[in-house]
Amino acid sequence: MVHELGTVGMVCPFPLIEAQNKMDELQIGDELKIDFDCTQATEAIPTWAADNGYPVSNYEQLGDASWTITVEKR
Repeated sequence: MVHELGTVGMVCPFPLIEAQNKMDELQIGDELKIDFDCTQATEAIPTWAADNGYPVSNYEQLGDASWTITVEKR
């Protein structure tokens, strides 16, 4: 199941904090799609995913200052 987390408009580090909190609620195999516009999160979220063994199935820039990343809970 894919869960969506919209953090557009939140300043760093809140997109990462919100993602960490939401991931705690998910079941193994669920995916979390995170939309964000905080430039620091472009490094912080993928690093957090890698450090926790969460595969990234999608990561793309949507506009000049907006991105989306999908992370799977394992």
